[in-house]
Amino acid sequence: MDTADEAVDGVFRALADASRRALLDTLFARNGQTLGELCEGRSMTRQAVTKHLGILESANLIATVKRGREKLHYLNPAPIHEIGDRWISKYERARLEALFDLKKVLENKDEA
Repeated sequence: MDTADEAVDGVFRALADASRRALLDTLFARNGQTLGELCEGRSMTRQAVTKHLGILESANLIATVKRGREKLHYLNPAPIHEIGDRWISKYERARLEALFDLKKVLENKDEA
């Protein structure tokens, strides 16, 4: 497996967890948050949030910047965009809709 595939695997593993997706959504809504801010309103410990953020950072889905004693967390959408380009665009909506429409027509012929 090459490095690019390993990176994609890491992104998929990181995105597989609902808690991590929720953290990404929080950063999407307001980028540049501290650990304390990201812990607010969550039903997980600070340690659990830290672990999830570490996994997201390893997958390059977030970047951190030190500001004094604080560490700010920023969303990095590039890996998700790369997945979209590599995997999702292969199955463009127009082609899927055309196949779905054809399937409906053929199924209706079988019923008639």
